[in-house]
Amino acid sequence: MPKASETVTELLDRLSVVVPDYPQPGISFKDLTPVFADPTGLRRIVDEIVAPFAGDFDVVAGLEARGFVLAAAAAYATGTGMVTVRKKGKLPRAVHSEDYSLEYGTATLELHRDDVAPGTRVLILDDVLATGGTVGSAVRLFERAGCSVAGVGVVLELSGLGGRERLAGHRVHALQQV
Repeated sequence: MPKASETVTELLDRLSVVVPDYPQPGISFKDLTPVFADPTGLRRIVDEIVAPFAGDFDVVAGLEARGFVLAAAAAYATGTGMVTVRKKGKLPRAVHSEDYSLEYGTATLELHRDDVAPGTRVLILDDVLATGGTVGSAVRLFERAGCSVAGVGVVLELSGLGGRERLAGHRVHALQQV
């Protein structure tokens, strides 16, 4: 049961489930799906993730896949639109594409060319910021589309992996650093 004075970090610690050795041995995965399933938890993280950017964005972008949950809820809560940034091959119309590096290879993110007009102010949301590869790729997609990136909001930031540094020059707001 949430306490009135519970911090967002306490809420995340209470509702998240740590899964040892996932997705590989030695990794502890912090599963946020119980936070999304809790109505108070979801409302709280959405309110807190968008608060620093209030009035500074026209549309919210969600990164596949958990970023979709955050972006849809944030767009609804703020009365803005929502766009999806998808993995390669998932979008049916003309796209902007951006490759990025993973520890085991490369991947590609895509954005429909006509989903946002040049000059649109975009708030990018995702669940986790680690090395910054995925989020950095999304930033470049929107900038190539002529948009202004108002900032990046994440629930968890994995400290020490350089993600924030890779996003230098952009506002980054993390609800919890782990």
